[in-house]
Amino acid sequence: MKAQGWFRDPYHIHEDRYFSDGHPPKLVRDGDAECFDPPPPGPPDETLVEVGRSESSDGSDLRRADDGGRRAAYDKKAAFWAALDAVAQGPVN
Repeated sequence: MKAQGWFRDPYHIHEDRYFSDGHPPKLVRDGDAECFDPPPPGPPDETLVEVGRSESSDGSDLRRADDGGRRAAYDKKAAFWAALDAVAQGPVN
């Protein structure tokens, strides 16, 4: 079976390197950032170590920006009353 998917970069240039049909194309990643970097010439010097697959989420932990359960980032009325309270308290020494 030929390598297919993400593996630790056997060339030790990047964190992970993608393999397709047993060959490394130029797709690599470091953390969550993916980019292109052609592999060095020649086969890798070590055995490939497959990167574990991350568990997919059903999205239940995500919230929409317009979700009514959350307070708005800026509440115009609350800001008005806070400013009025600050003026009523007078200057800070």
